Amino acid sequence: MAKETVKKHSEFEELVENPDALADRLSQSEDFVKKNKTKLLGVFAAIAAVVVAGFLWYNYKSSRNEEAQNAMFQAVYYFEQDSLAKALNGDGQYQGLLAIADDYSGTDAGNLANFYAGVALLKEGKFAEAQNHLEDFKSDDYLLQARAYSLIGDALTEQGKNKEAADMYMKAANHNANQYFSPQYLMKAGIAFEADNNYSAATEAYDKIITDFVASNEVSEAKKYKARAEALAGGNN
Repeated sequence: MAKETVKKHSEFEELVENPDALADRLSQSEDFVKKNKTKLLGVFAAIAAVVVAGFLWYNYKSSRNEEAQNAMFQAVYYFEQDSLAKALNGDGQYQGLLAIADDYSGTDAGNLANFYAGVALLKEGKFAEAQNHLEDFKSDDYLLQARAYSLIGDALTEQGKNKEAADMYMKAANHNANQYFSPQYLMKAGIAFEADNNYSAATEAYDKIITDFVASNEVSEAKKYKARAEALAGGNN
């Protein structure tokens, strides 16, 4: 490495101190450019195309997201007013959550529309559709994503898929676990496990509340449910 550095330094000094050597090096570079002009132009054109395409795509996504956010405003208003049909399907003038989620897929607003649509469909009793939209929702917000997992669990429970629901509640509870929401999700998981006759798993869910979230409001109830699940588990042996 030291020899290589010394060699490069010597070459640099020669070019600086010897004008003929510098002229010769420049001549070589010029010849290289002339011989490879077409290739070099192609490379530069490709790089420029990538940069321009990236810029256009960014602007396109930004404008699409802004359009989606504007469309979301009225749909969310209907959602908050509990006008679920209008929130989901629009009012003839403004798009509903279902259309926004579909038309603006890939934007932040379109993604959020899936969450709102999932909740609205749950309230309307359309559990399979609600599940699909909630599964399409992805968020970097740990609490909101955990909430989506729990809502998927609710949709599965309503479809009689207790094992899948319990697994989803556990996923919600373990997603950036915290003392405020994780105990609630664990309670749901325990109840779903019991509905699936998996009393040992239910016992573990309740016990996790008791041991890991000792200050939560769910501890007292978890102790009662745990005792019941243990008794049921013993009765099945």
